[in-house]
Amino acid sequence: MPDLVRLRIGVAASLLALCGAATAAADNRVAIIAMPGAQPTALSTEDLALVYRRRKQFVGGQRVQPLNLPSAHPLRRFFSQQVLQRSPEELEGHWRDLYFNGIFPPFVLASEEAVLRFVATTPGAVGYVPLCLVDKRVVVVAVIDGGPPCPR
Repeated sequence: MPDLVRLRIGVAASLLALCGAATAAADNRVAIIAMPGAQPTALSTEDLALVYRRRKQFVGGQRVQPLNLPSAHPLRRFFSQQVLQRSPEELEGHWRDLYFNGIFPPFVLASEEAVLRFVATTPGAVGYVPLCLVDKRVVVVAVIDGGPPCPR
């Protein structure tokens, strides 16, 4: 992983997000979110990469359903580069190969709000949104520094 990427997992990030206390310093952070009370409770960068490449389907005994934003979305581009080390376009060949083996890419949802709603109501769903948009519907399982500016 590049030195510029810092993945922070822990209670502090969760509390910051749950309290709605995201400050200007948090405006460029990306939150990896899950349904409250569901697994996973924390994810490393390596776990995220495996989950999003569909090489790891279970985390903590829970089947994981990764979600993506559209490939042109700045947050998707950032996430793909930082976690998967490839652009969305570079991953197309990966997905074509897996598709012929019956393995489908992560669901693509149209907006950050759609990701928040899906994750909040779907056990095992994992998505990413700007930290500034996280509310009490979801829990933060990881935080990545350096994302695009908060859309608010």
